Amino acid sequence: MERPKWTREPDLASRRVGGSVLWANDELFAERENLIIPAEPEFRPWNFGHKGQIYDGWETRRRREPGSDAAMVRLGLPGLISGVVVNTAFFTGNYPPFASVEALAVAGYPSPAELSEMDWQPIVPRVALKGDSENFFEAVGKGRFTHVRLSIHPDGGVARLRVHGTPVADPRLLDLGSLDLAALENGARVTGASNMFYSSPANLISPGSAAVMGEGWETARRRDDGNDWVTIALAGAGVPRLAELDTSHFKGNAPGWAALSGSVDGHEWFEVLPRTRLQPDTRHRFPLAEARELAHLRLDIYPDGGMARLRLYGGLTEAGRREFTERFHAGS
Repeated sequence: MERPKWTREPDLASRRVGGSVLWANDELFAERENLIIPAEPEFRPWNFGHKGQIYDGWETRRRREPGSDAAMVRLGLPGLISGVVVNTAFFTGNYPPFASVEALAVAGYPSPAELSEMDWQPIVPRVALKGDSENFFEAVGKGRFTHVRLSIHPDGGVARLRVHGTPVADPRLLDLGSLDLAALENGARVTGASNMFYSSPANLISPGSAAVMGEGWETARRRDDGNDWVTIALAGAGVPRLAELDTSHFKGNAPGWAALSGSVDGHEWFEVLPRTRLQPDTRHRFPLAEARELAHLRLDIYPDGGMARLRLYGGLTEAGRREFTERFHAGS
């Protein structure tokens, strides 16, 4: 089965980007926190604990009265939701027959009890689920959301919940004169890449530091005279002051050199950082004294290899600030 295109968008709920499962009404057989683990679910036969088979997911007890079970997730990256994946991997005789998903947008940090009293908007109405499967559902709700609530009808187990969409940052929580223009959490996005054999180029601009090599971007080994590259639409038009190219954890497979180019329209490119030698497993920082305005960034690595993170620190222009703020208000 071909995966929907929206699954290529970031998982806004992932623990890797700061998501958290705030509450579940029941988690007797398996903990709610498993829902947003970045890794794919696993199953170990005959792995029993005091409450039965240990599952890599969220599993509730068998209901003996009418009702449904639910889990509440605070998105690590608030934004526009394109679709939801309810993964019931390895749940066969104990998966929920139906599920639904709601979402809401709220400022601050309300408690689960306070959230439960708010008005939730349906984004996936009650739908049938298949066991031991990835169940894909396009979101119907519009707007920027900060939380989602997964309800299962009536009970059972779900391995993972993925909430794919576009991050939309709150300008009230940022200094628009000094921020990472290339950060996913600020609204930047990958627009193209030459190769993503081992891992997604979106990892380059994800929050935090890479804990292992697999949390960066790594290409296949080239057997030609070319080089690999990735292009990024920045959070807004801005003027960069510092670039960071981080090859942490890449030791025998770091690129030998890298270069950065900029563009206002994504077509005509100019030099931002000339081709520069890199060291393995190193966080490189380069001041950009002569930088000019850009809205798109291109990273070229020579000839191939992997990089953990790419950062581009600077300030938004007046046009960039206006675009950034309008994007937030359009989603609110």
